[in-house]
Amino acid sequence: MKNSLFSIEDPRNLTILTDFYELTMANGFLESKQKDVIGVYDIFYRKVPDNGGFSIFCGLEQAIDYLENLKFTKEDIAYLESKNMFSKAFLDYLADFKFACNVWSMKEGTPVFPKEPMFVVEGPVVQAQLLETTLLILMNHQTLIATKANRIVRSAMGRPVQEFGARRAQGVDAANYGTRAAYIGGCVSSSNAMMERDMGIPASGTMAHSWVQMFDSEYEAFKAYAQIYPDSTVLLIDTYNVLKSGLPNAIKVFDEVLKPLGKRPIGVRIDSGDISYLSKKARKMLDNAGYSDVKIIASNALDEHIIRELLVNDAKIDSFGVGECLITSKTTPVLGGVYKLVAIKNKDGSYTPKIKISASIEKVTLPYLKQVYRIFSKDTGKALADYVAIYDEVVENKNEITIFSPTEPWKTQTLTNIDIQPLLIPIFKDGKKVYNSPSLNEIKDYTNQQLDTLWEELKRLEYPHQYYVDYSHKLWSEQVRLLKENQ
Repeated sequence: MKNSLFSIEDPRNLTILTDFYELTMANGFLESKQKDVIGVYDIFYRKVPDNGGFSIFCGLEQAIDYLENLKFTKEDIAYLESKNMFSKAFLDYLADFKFACNVWSMKEGTPVFPKEPMFVVEGPVVQAQLLETTLLILMNHQTLIATKANRIVRSAMGRPVQEFGARRAQGVDAANYGTRAAYIGGCVSSSNAMMERDMGIPASGTMAHSWVQMFDSEYEAFKAYAQIYPDSTVLLIDTYNVLKSGLPNAIKVFDEVLKPLGKRPIGVRIDSGDISYLSKKARKMLDNAGYSDVKIIASNALDEHIIRELLVNDAKIDSFGVGECLITSKTTPVLGGVYKLVAIKNKDGSYTPKIKISASIEKVTLPYLKQVYRIFSKDTGKALADYVAIYDEVVENKNEITIFSPTEPWKTQTLTNIDIQPLLIPIFKDGKKVYNSPSLNEIKDYTNQQLDTLWEELKRLEYPHQYYVDYSHKLWSEQVRLLKENQ
């Protein structure tokens, strides 16, 4: 464990976690004398989940941990040997595997847009090909959940959102890494106790309906809980009837147990029914009883659209607990990130571009080793556009740049008084890590800072403003040339 407060290393060896065709191709590269050919692979995605305006890149820390610990065990080699498909030379190569790739990545928490590379691997194809599956697992999942969490957090309009989804996650890893991604995306806490122990994410939670059912009466259940936890009393008031028994019993306990101790209750939680109506009635009852400071917490299969409707209808809710719709990104459960070969590095240091062509324009890839730049207005500090250029183009020092639409190249715009920042930074050099990973709270702070650079119109839940990802003229020309040559 590197730092139990802010990071968690996976004790498992994930090296063999790969699609079988990656192994057959890697063996084929070695057998066809291409073992030492240097390939460049981009990870990018094609469509923003939920038709949103952007995604939040996440999962880099786990990707680094995976790459630092690549090792084929004796059991791995024995398994592959048993398939009778792989050469002895390939098995010997895997037994002595030493990671030797260069890696560039966006920082975790960076808003990222379709088709721009957010993670780049350059290295021997026999190695780089093997990395595809696990890298996509780690970054697709966490990017998806961080993005969904942020949509939900934005819909809450400043009210805290707690991640309650562990029990509905699709597996243990999805629960734990989903909690991490949700925290980066803006949630303030989680129901997942392990992630407080291992990552420092605040754990929150009080009782379930079974607590109330275990006692002879709802009142006795609330009384016992308040006596045990007088400094953090939050009562679940919908086991039977919110307005007729739940809240009256809660107020009675506040009066009879907490008030004599000089304690104030924290809140009440509503987990079913017409939450908007119930919250309004509950707010009046609490205020009339002298508990205007007591918070009303809502849960029950919430998502960003339900939360928005509750607040539009003036529901008296102070915070939200969100579970299954967040931890599974229920409305769009797949990010669809891909890992594509975009170039071959020649012995003289130059690159031969590669392209994937499709009848679907969104599946046509961008060739070459590239850099992604974000263009900021010096007047407002807001991001104006992203600019993707070939690796050797000089871009950063410009104070004026003309961009154009890759699909409608006659549409141009000249941006002035700007600051241009590269987004892809070195992570590994010749297989050695050259990047110091920030703490989880530093990633969360960076995410908030980056989100502040986006226009509010881009953050709309529905029909967000289009953010422009434009290509340099050189990159666009090369893509067009390759398209024509490979028709």
